[in-house]
Amino acid sequence: MSKVKPSKEFFFDEEEKWEQVDPKIQRQIHGMDDKIMLVKAKFEEGGVGQLHQHYHSQVTYVASGEFEMTIGGQVKTIKAGDSYYIPPHVMHGCVCKKPGVLIDVFSPYREDFL
Repeated sequence: MSKVKPSKEFFFDEEEKWEQVDPKIQRQIHGMDDKIMLVKAKFEEGGVGQLHQHYHSQVTYVASGEFEMTIGGQVKTIKAGDSYYIPPHVMHGCVCKKPGVLIDVFSPYREDFL
């Protein structure tokens, strides 16, 4: 993995651009270096984070909304205030049941998001 230049130090929500991932999902990168990345993902109801896996460790905080989350074949309903951990190479995905925002932390950074 190549070294990535560290991001700026401060991120102000209203100044950061959103990337349209699909019609019902947007994301904002809120800081990173080659070891860690913070990403904010905004879902509309019915938005689907397709089942996938990656070599990164991931921890996510549910800032708002409600999601049906699948991690390694286990399905749970999660809502604002909840969080979850996804180990490397474990299949996971979600379906948004009520519009909301997920705050993802990846280690190392997600080069495919840049």
